Amino acid sequence: MTERPPNDPYPSGTLHLWNTISWVLLGLLPTAVAVLDAQEAKKYWSLGLLVLIALCYAIVLALPRNPVLRPNMFLVLLSLVMGGISYLLGGAAAFYVVSLPHFWIFVRGPRPSIVLSGLGAATTVFGGTLRQGWSPQFLTGNNVFTVVAYAAGVALGLWLHRFIAQHNARTEQLAAELDNAQRELAEAHQRQGAAAERERIAREIHDTLAQGFASIIVLAEAARSAIATDAEKCDQQLLSIAQTARENFAEARVLVGSAPQSGVAAGSVATTLRRTVDRFAQDTGLSVTTELADVDCDQTTRIALLRCTQESLANVRKHAAATTVGVVLTRHPHGVELEITDDGRGFVVDEAKGFGLVGMRKRLAELDGDLAVTSSVGDGTRVLAMIPTNSQD
Repeated sequence: MTERPPNDPYPSGTLHLWNTISWVLLGLLPTAVAVLDAQEAKKYWSLGLLVLIALCYAIVLALPRNPVLRPNMFLVLLSLVMGGISYLLGGAAAFYVVSLPHFWIFVRGPRPSIVLSGLGAATTVFGGTLRQGWSPQFLTGNNVFTVVAYAAGVALGLWLHRFIAQHNARTEQLAAELDNAQRELAEAHQRQGAAAERERIAREIHDTLAQGFASIIVLAEAARSAIATDAEKCDQQLLSIAQTARENFAEARVLVGSAPQSGVAAGSVATTLRRTVDRFAQDTGLSVTTELADVDCDQTTRIALLRCTQESLANVRKHAAATTVGVVLTRHPHGVELEITDDGRGFVVDEAKGFGLVGMRKRLAELDGDLAVTSSVGDGTRVLAMIPTNSQD
Protein backbone atom coordinates (compact mmCIF):
# COMPACT_ATOMS: atom_id res chain seq x y z
CA MET A 1 0.00 0.00 0.00
CA THR A 2 1.41 3.34 -1.00
CA GLU A 3 1.98 6.07 1.56
CA ARG A 4 -0.67 8.76 1.71
CA PRO A 5 0.63 12.17 0.58
CA PRO A 6 0.43 15.14 2.97
CA ASN A 7 -3.00 16.81 3.05
CA ASP A 8 -4.48 14.09 0.85
CA PRO A 9 -8.28 14.27 1.35
CA TYR A 10 -8.94 10.67 0.42
CA PRO A 11 -9.15 7.92 3.03
CA SER A 12 -6.67 5.08 2.86
CA GLY A 13 -5.86 1.85 4.62
CA THR A 14 -7.85 0.93 7.71
CA LEU A 15 -9.71 4.26 7.78
CA HIS A 16 -10.94 3.72 4.21
CA LEU A 17 -12.04 0.17 4.94
CA TRP A 18 -13.94 0.82 8.16
CA ASN A 19 -15.56 4.02 6.91
CA THR A 20 -16.89 2.18 3.85
CA ILE A 21 -18.14 -0.85 5.82
CA SER A 22 -19.83 1.34 8.43
CA TRP A 23 -21.52 3.54 5.85
CA VAL A 24 -22.82 0.59 3.82
CA LEU A 25 -23.97 -1.54 6.76
CA LEU A 26 -25.29 1.21 9.03
CA GLY A 27 -26.31 3.82 6.47
CA LEU A 28 -27.27 2.51 3.06
CA LEU A 29 -28.71 -0.90 3.99
CA PRO A 30 -30.95 0.23 6.88
CA THR A 31 -32.22 3.12 4.77
CA ALA A 32 -32.90 0.76 1.86
CA VAL A 33 -34.81 -1.56 4.19
CA ALA A 34 -36.86 1.39 5.44
CA VAL A 35 -37.66 2.31 1.83
CA LEU A 36 -39.36 -1.05 1.29
CA ASP A 37 -42.25 0.03 3.51
CA ALA A 38 -42.81 3.29 1.60
CA GLN A 39 -45.35 3.90 -1.11
CA GLU A 40 -44.59 2.61 -4.57
CA ALA A 41 -43.52 5.94 -6.12
CA LYS A 42 -41.52 7.03 -3.12
CA LYS A 43 -39.92 3.61 -2.95
CA TYR A 44 -38.47 3.90 -6.47
CA TRP A 45 -37.34 7.47 -5.96
CA SER A 46 -35.68 6.62 -2.65
CA LEU A 47 -33.93 3.54 -4.03
CA GLY A 48 -32.82 5.55 -7.05
CA LEU A 49 -31.26 8.20 -4.79
CA LEU A 50 -29.49 5.55 -2.69
CA VAL A 51 -28.13 3.80 -5.79
CA LEU A 52 -27.00 7.15 -7.20
CA ILE A 53 -25.08 8.19 -4.09
CA ALA A 54 -23.57 4.70 -3.73
CA LEU A 55 -22.29 4.85 -7.33
CA CYS A 56 -20.90 8.35 -6.78
CA TYR A 57 -19.13 7.16 -3.63
CA ALA A 58 -17.61 4.25 -5.54
CA ILE A 59 -16.44 6.61 -8.30
CA VAL A 60 -14.83 9.00 -5.82
CA LEU A 61 -12.96 6.13 -4.16
CA ALA A 62 -11.99 4.32 -7.36
CA LEU A 63 -11.07 7.43 -9.34
CA PRO A 64 -10.00 10.03 -6.76
CA ARG A 65 -8.40 12.29 -9.37
CA ASN A 66 -11.27 12.29 -11.86
CA PRO A 67 -12.04 15.80 -13.17
CA VAL A 68 -15.84 15.43 -12.98
CA LEU A 69 -16.78 14.28 -9.47
CA ARG A 70 -14.55 15.94 -6.92
CA PRO A 71 -14.91 15.29 -3.15
CA ASN A 72 -16.69 18.57 -2.41
CA MET A 73 -19.12 17.91 -5.26
CA PHE A 74 -19.80 14.43 -3.89
CA LEU A 75 -20.51 15.86 -0.43
CA VAL A 76 -22.90 18.45 -1.87
CA LEU A 77 -24.64 15.68 -3.80
CA LEU A 78 -24.74 13.56 -0.62
CA SER A 79 -26.38 16.45 1.23
CA LEU A 80 -29.03 16.78 -1.49
CA VAL A 81 -29.67 13.03 -1.44
CA MET A 82 -30.12 13.13 2.35
CA GLY A 83 -32.59 15.97 1.90
CA GLY A 84 -34.46 13.93 -0.72
CA ILE A 85 -34.50 10.81 1.46
CA SER A 86 -35.69 12.89 4.43
CA TYR A 87 -38.53 14.29 2.32
CA LEU A 88 -39.57 10.93 0.88
CA LEU A 89 -39.35 8.96 4.16
CA GLY A 90 -40.18 11.71 6.62
CA GLY A 91 -36.69 11.84 8.11
CA ALA A 92 -33.12 10.72 7.51
CA ALA A 93 -31.37 11.57 10.78
CA ALA A 94 -29.78 8.12 11.14
CA PHE A 95 -28.49 8.23 7.56
CA TYR A 96 -27.02 11.69 8.25
CA VAL A 97 -25.26 10.54 11.43
CA VAL A 98 -23.65 7.54 9.70
CA SER A 99 -22.59 9.78 6.79
CA LEU A 100 -21.00 12.45 9.03
CA PRO A 101 -17.44 10.95 8.77
CA HIS A 102 -17.51 11.63 5.01
CA PHE A 103 -17.62 15.38 5.65
CA TRP A 104 -14.42 15.21 7.73
CA ILE A 105 -12.52 12.62 5.71
CA PHE A 106 -12.95 13.95 2.19
CA VAL A 107 -12.01 17.59 2.84
CA ARG A 108 -8.74 19.05 4.05
CA GLY A 109 -9.64 21.66 6.65
CA PRO A 110 -12.18 22.05 9.46
CA ARG A 111 -13.93 25.06 7.90
CA PRO A 112 -15.18 23.29 4.73
CA SER A 113 -16.06 20.27 6.89
CA ILE A 114 -18.25 22.43 9.12
CA VAL A 115 -19.90 24.13 6.13
CA LEU A 116 -20.59 20.93 4.17
CA SER A 117 -21.77 18.92 7.18
CA GLY A 118 -23.99 21.90 8.04
CA LEU A 119 -25.40 21.76 4.52
CA GLY A 120 -26.17 18.07 5.03
CA ALA A 121 -27.91 18.80 8.33
CA ALA A 122 -29.88 21.66 6.77
CA THR A 123 -31.11 19.59 3.82
CA THR A 124 -32.06 16.73 6.13
CA VAL A 125 -34.05 19.05 8.40
CA PHE A 126 -35.52 20.93 5.45
CA GLY A 127 -36.62 17.71 3.69
CA GLY A 128 -38.38 16.38 6.78
CA THR A 129 -39.99 19.74 7.53
CA LEU A 130 -41.10 20.21 3.94
CA ARG A 131 -42.84 16.83 4.05
CA GLN A 132 -44.74 17.68 7.26
CA GLY A 133 -45.29 21.36 6.47
CA TRP A 134 -44.24 24.37 8.47
CA SER A 135 -45.98 23.97 11.79
CA PRO A 136 -45.25 23.82 15.52
CA GLN A 137 -44.33 20.19 14.89
CA PHE A 138 -41.14 21.45 13.26
CA LEU A 139 -39.12 20.25 16.26
CA THR A 140 -39.56 16.58 15.54
CA GLY A 141 -37.29 13.89 16.90
CA ASN A 142 -35.50 13.52 13.55
CA ASN A 143 -34.81 17.26 13.27
CA VAL A 144 -33.60 17.60 16.84
CA PHE A 145 -31.43 14.49 16.50
CA THR A 146 -29.95 15.85 13.26
CA VAL A 147 -29.08 19.22 14.81
CA VAL A 148 -27.59 17.60 17.91
CA ALA A 149 -25.58 15.19 15.71
CA TYR A 150 -24.30 18.12 13.67
CA ALA A 151 -23.18 19.99 16.81
CA ALA A 152 -21.55 16.88 18.24
CA GLY A 153 -19.89 16.12 14.92
CA VAL A 154 -18.45 19.62 14.71
CA ALA A 155 -17.12 19.42 18.27
CA LEU A 156 -15.61 15.98 17.73
CA GLY A 157 -14.21 16.93 14.33
CA LEU A 158 -12.54 20.07 15.65
CA TRP A 159 -11.04 18.10 18.53
CA LEU A 160 -9.74 15.43 16.15
CA HIS A 161 -8.27 18.06 13.82
CA ARG A 162 -6.51 19.69 16.76
CA PHE A 163 -5.30 16.34 18.06
CA ILE A 164 -3.99 15.31 14.63
CA ALA A 165 -2.32 18.71 14.14
CA GLN A 166 -0.54 18.36 17.50
CA HIS A 167 0.40 14.79 16.65
CA ASN A 168 1.79 15.85 13.26
CA ALA A 169 3.69 18.74 14.86
CA ARG A 170 5.17 16.36 17.41
CA THR A 171 6.03 13.87 14.68
CA GLU A 172 7.76 16.58 12.66
CA GLN A 173 9.62 17.73 15.76
CA LEU A 174 10.76 14.19 16.52
CA ALA A 175 11.77 13.71 12.89
CA ALA A 176 13.78 16.94 13.01
CA GLU A 177 15.40 15.87 16.28
CA LEU A 178 16.19 12.48 14.76
CA ASP A 179 17.74 14.14 11.70
CA ASN A 180 19.83 16.38 13.95
CA ALA A 181 20.91 13.43 16.06
CA GLN A 182 21.87 11.44 12.97
CA ARG A 183 23.75 14.41 11.57
CA GLU A 184 25.58 14.96 14.86
CA LEU A 185 26.36 11.25 15.06
CA ALA A 186 27.74 11.30 11.52
CA GLU A 187 29.83 14.36 12.35
CA ALA A 188 31.08 12.67 15.53
CA HIS A 189 32.03 9.56 13.54
CA GLN A 190 33.76 11.78 11.02
CA ARG A 191 35.66 13.63 13.76
CA GLN A 192 36.53 10.35 15.42
CA GLY A 193 37.75 8.95 12.12
CA ALA A 194 39.77 12.09 11.42
CA ALA A 195 41.29 11.98 14.92
CA ALA A 196 42.15 8.29 14.50
CA GLU A 197 43.70 9.02 11.10
CA ARG A 198 45.72 11.92 12.52
CA GLU A 199 46.92 9.66 15.32
CA ARG A 200 47.87 6.95 12.84
CA ILE A 201 49.78 9.39 10.65
CA ALA A 202 51.51 10.90 13.71
CA ARG A 203 52.56 7.41 14.81
CA GLU A 204 53.83 6.56 11.34
CA ILE A 205 55.74 9.82 11.13
CA HIS A 206 57.29 9.24 14.54
CA ASP A 207 58.21 5.64 13.77
CA THR A 208 59.62 6.34 10.30
CA LEU A 209 60.42 9.90 9.29
CA ALA A 210 61.25 11.26 12.74
CA GLN A 211 63.48 8.30 13.55
CA GLY A 212 65.12 8.58 10.14
CA PHE A 213 65.82 12.30 10.58
CA ALA A 214 67.21 11.62 14.06
CA SER A 215 69.56 9.02 12.57
CA ILE A 216 70.63 11.43 9.83
CA ILE A 217 71.43 14.09 12.42
CA VAL A 218 73.50 11.69 14.52
CA LEU A 219 75.30 10.30 11.49
CA ALA A 220 75.96 13.78 10.09
CA GLU A 221 77.49 14.92 13.38
CA ALA A 222 79.63 11.77 13.55
CA ALA A 223 80.73 12.21 9.93
CA ARG A 224 81.72 15.82 10.56
CA SER A 225 83.80 14.72 13.56
CA ALA A 226 85.51 11.96 11.59
CA ILE A 227 86.07 13.85 8.34
CA ALA A 228 89.60 14.87 9.27
CA THR A 229 90.70 11.74 11.17
CA ASP A 230 88.95 8.75 9.62
CA ALA A 231 87.98 9.26 6.00
CA GLU A 232 86.79 5.66 5.57
CA LYS A 233 84.44 5.89 8.56
CA CYS A 234 83.22 9.28 7.37
CA ASP A 235 82.48 7.83 3.93
CA GLN A 236 80.55 4.95 5.50
CA GLN A 237 78.50 7.37 7.58
CA LEU A 238 77.71 9.49 4.52
CA LEU A 239 76.50 6.35 2.75
CA SER A 240 74.28 5.60 5.76
CA ILE A 241 72.92 9.16 5.62
CA ALA A 242 72.08 8.77 1.94
CA GLN A 243 70.40 5.38 2.50
CA THR A 244 68.39 6.68 5.45
CA ALA A 245 67.29 9.70 3.42
CA ARG A 246 66.13 7.44 0.59
CA GLU A 247 64.17 5.29 3.06
CA ASN A 248 62.58 8.42 4.54
CA PHE A 249 61.64 9.60 1.08
CA ALA A 250 59.96 6.24 0.36
CA GLU A 251 58.05 6.41 3.66
CA ALA A 252 57.00 10.00 2.94
CA ARG A 253 55.55 8.92 -0.42
CA VAL A 254 53.53 6.23 1.38
CA LEU A 255 52.21 8.75 3.93
CA VAL A 256 51.05 11.25 1.30
CA GLY A 257 49.47 8.49 -0.77
CA SER A 258 51.70 8.59 -3.84
CA ALA A 259 52.92 5.06 -3.11
CA PRO A 260 50.37 2.24 -2.93
CA GLN A 261 51.74 0.20 0.01
CA SER A 262 54.00 0.38 2.99
CA GLY A 263 57.61 1.21 2.29
CA VAL A 264 58.72 -1.86 4.22
CA ALA A 265 60.58 -4.15 1.86
CA ALA A 266 59.21 -7.61 1.19
CA GLY A 267 60.70 -10.66 2.86
CA SER A 268 60.45 -12.72 6.04
CA VAL A 269 60.19 -10.92 9.36
CA ALA A 270 63.56 -12.34 10.44
CA THR A 271 65.23 -10.95 7.31
CA THR A 272 63.57 -7.55 7.80
CA LEU A 273 64.63 -7.29 11.43
CA ARG A 274 68.17 -8.46 10.67
CA ARG A 275 68.62 -5.66 8.10
CA THR A 276 67.46 -3.12 10.66
CA VAL A 277 69.69 -4.50 13.42
CA ASP A 278 72.73 -4.62 11.10
CA ARG A 279 72.17 -0.98 10.12
CA PHE A 280 71.91 -0.03 13.76
CA ALA A 281 75.12 -1.85 14.68
CA GLN A 282 76.93 -0.31 11.72
CA ASP A 283 75.79 3.24 12.51
CA THR A 284 76.36 3.10 16.28
CA GLY A 285 79.26 0.67 16.63
CA LEU A 286 77.48 -1.12 19.49
CA SER A 287 77.70 -4.85 20.08
CA VAL A 288 74.40 -6.40 19.00
CA THR A 289 73.46 -10.05 19.47
CA THR A 290 70.49 -11.49 17.61
CA GLU A 291 68.42 -14.63 17.78
CA LEU A 292 65.78 -14.33 15.08
CA ALA A 293 63.55 -17.32 14.40
CA ASP A 294 62.12 -17.68 10.92
CA VAL A 295 58.50 -16.87 11.82
CA ASP A 296 55.70 -16.78 9.26
CA CYS A 297 53.37 -13.81 9.71
CA ASP A 298 51.31 -11.43 7.65
CA GLN A 299 52.42 -7.99 6.44
CA THR A 300 50.63 -6.09 9.19
CA THR A 301 52.28 -8.13 11.94
CA ARG A 302 55.66 -7.87 10.24
CA ILE A 303 55.37 -4.07 10.08
CA ALA A 304 54.34 -3.92 13.75
CA LEU A 305 57.36 -5.99 14.81
CA LEU A 306 59.65 -3.88 12.63
CA ARG A 307 58.32 -0.59 14.06
CA CYS A 308 58.75 -1.87 17.62
CA THR A 309 62.33 -2.86 16.81
CA GLN A 310 63.08 0.51 15.18
CA GLU A 311 61.57 2.47 18.10
CA SER A 312 63.39 0.41 20.73
CA LEU A 313 66.76 0.69 18.97
CA ALA A 314 66.21 4.43 18.46
CA ASN A 315 65.60 4.83 22.20
CA VAL A 316 68.77 2.87 22.90
CA ARG A 317 70.74 5.17 20.62
CA LYS A 318 69.28 8.39 22.08
CA HIS A 319 68.94 7.60 25.77
CA ALA A 320 70.51 4.35 26.97
CA ALA A 321 74.29 4.89 26.60
CA ALA A 322 74.49 1.11 26.27
CA THR A 323 77.36 -1.06 25.08
CA THR A 324 75.46 -4.24 24.30
CA VAL A 325 72.04 -4.81 22.77
CA GLY A 326 70.13 -8.06 22.33
CA VAL A 327 67.27 -8.76 19.87
CA VAL A 328 65.36 -12.06 20.13
CA LEU A 329 62.37 -13.12 17.99
CA THR A 330 60.64 -16.36 18.96
CA ARG A 331 57.45 -18.24 18.14
CA HIS A 332 55.41 -19.65 21.02
CA PRO A 333 52.16 -21.61 21.04
CA HIS A 334 50.33 -18.49 22.18
CA GLY A 335 51.90 -16.17 19.61
CA VAL A 336 55.04 -14.31 18.50
CA GLU A 337 57.35 -12.55 20.94
CA LEU A 338 59.98 -9.90 20.24
CA GLU A 339 62.42 -9.12 23.05
CA ILE A 340 64.93 -6.24 22.93
CA THR A 341 67.34 -5.69 25.83
CA ASP A 342 70.22 -3.33 26.54
CA ASP A 343 72.73 -2.81 29.36
CA GLY A 344 72.32 0.96 29.41
CA ARG A 345 71.46 3.43 32.15
CA GLY A 346 67.76 2.46 32.31
CA PHE A 347 64.89 4.67 33.42
CA VAL A 348 61.76 4.79 35.57
CA VAL A 349 59.03 3.33 33.39
CA ASP A 350 56.15 5.11 35.16
CA GLU A 351 57.78 8.48 34.51
CA ALA A 352 58.31 7.90 30.79
CA LYS A 353 56.23 10.40 28.78
CA GLY A 354 57.55 9.85 25.28
CA PHE A 355 55.32 9.23 22.27
CA GLY A 356 57.25 6.13 21.25
CA LEU A 357 56.11 3.73 23.98
CA VAL A 358 52.51 4.92 23.65
CA GLY A 359 52.66 4.44 19.89
CA MET A 360 54.06 0.91 20.24
CA ARG A 361 51.34 -0.06 22.71
CA LYS A 362 48.57 1.24 20.42
CA ARG A 363 50.07 -0.42 17.36
CA LEU A 364 50.22 -3.77 19.15
CA ALA A 365 46.75 -3.31 20.64
CA GLU A 366 45.34 -3.08 17.10
CA LEU A 367 46.55 -6.69 16.68
CA ASP A 368 45.35 -7.74 20.17
CA GLY A 369 48.97 -7.70 21.24
CA ASP A 370 50.70 -6.30 24.31
CA LEU A 371 53.87 -4.45 25.24
CA ALA A 372 55.78 -4.95 28.51
CA VAL A 373 58.65 -2.60 29.42
CA THR A 374 60.91 -3.46 32.34
CA SER A 375 63.63 -1.06 33.44
CA SER A 376 65.21 0.63 36.42
CA VAL A 377 67.91 3.24 36.76
CA GLY A 378 71.32 1.66 36.23
CA ASP A 379 70.03 -1.80 35.29
CA GLY A 380 69.29 -1.49 31.57
CA THR A 381 65.97 -2.00 29.81
CA ARG A 382 63.90 -4.92 28.54
CA VAL A 383 61.14 -4.43 25.94
CA LEU A 384 58.86 -7.41 25.27
CA ALA A 385 56.30 -7.21 22.45
CA MET A 386 53.77 -10.05 22.08
CA ILE A 387 51.28 -10.64 19.26
CA PRO A 388 48.85 -13.57 19.70
CA THR A 389 48.61 -16.37 17.19
CA ASN A 390 45.02 -15.54 16.19
CA SER A 391 46.35 -12.37 14.53
CA GLN A 392 48.47 -14.47 12.21
CA ASP A 393 47.65 -16.01 8.84
